[in-house]
Amino acid sequence: MRHKLLLLTNKNERYRNLLKSCHLPDIEILDDDTQNISQADIWLAEPALAAPLLPHAKEMLWMQSTLAGVDALVSPRQRKDYQLTNVRGIFGPLMSEYLFGYLLAHQREHYKYRSQQEKKIWQPGNFKTLQGQHLLLLGTGNIAKHLAQTAKHFGMYVTGINRGAKPTRGFDHVDTLSNLTKYLPQADAIASILPSTPETRGALNAQTLSLIRPEGILFNLGRGDVLDLDALYFQLKNNTKQNAILDVFNQEPLPQNHPIWILDNVIITPHIAAPSFPEQVVEIFATNYHKHIKGEQLSHEVNFERGY
Repeated sequence: MRHKLLLLTNKNERYRNLLKSCHLPDIEILDDDTQNISQADIWLAEPALAAPLLPHAKEMLWMQSTLAGVDALVSPRQRKDYQLTNVRGIFGPLMSEYLFGYLLAHQREHYKYRSQQEKKIWQPGNFKTLQGQHLLLLGTGNIAKHLAQTAKHFGMYVTGINRGAKPTRGFDHVDTLSNLTKYLPQADAIASILPSTPETRGALNAQTLSLIRPEGILFNLGRGDVLDLDALYFQLKNNTKQNAILDVFNQEPLPQNHPIWILDNVIITPHIAAPSFPEQVVEIFATNYHKHIKGEQLSHEVNFERGY
């Protein structure tokens, strides 16, 4: 059987060239015109681009997302009569670089010394070591496991939050989201890598954010809707020794009129903590394609009910 592959990304030419170098038998790569959308049985797509076209996908049996997040494809209004796989297993090292880059810069007061350098001031500060500090990870999946492993290299104590308090290798302790309030006051650093589900949305709200310790630092790296951004703004405005590093938002780009932009204790990045590189995505797609044509179970299949 010859398969028709629809490319639906912002880097179609890059993906096309990479796919041509793979050994993918019985496949025809299509452009995203109206006729091809209805005829393609396999999609390699960015979720936001694919979601509005699903009603026209007459033959599509399997979609390989180019991203880990597939929120646009798993909403209650979307069709779910096909196999959906996403990208996993490649983001842990990138996310560790991001989180610990900012965390170490914060602990070692890099920004203070840069400011002093401009004024030619020689004044040692009071930096903190990560050794013995408590890292709270909301999520214990592949990315969180890599973050936990990196944290252990620095001598940190790591608590994880997951659905069922399932013990997870690399974590000192694991509990459920319902017990989050117990651990927020204990944590020196908190990082959310949670997916967007009915249970996780708004987990970091005014009540829970108020429990963060006076000099705590919060990272939001998973999904924007886990965090109440307005509540965080007021929390950080009134607690200037607390800090936040924010990479994901409920609305992206973050509206320019949101007041959190101007807070000195916030760093905002444009969803760049762990990007999907086409070379890595194509490797995952190629592996899954060979499984697909053999009738084998695909890797990284998304559970539509869970949303990830």
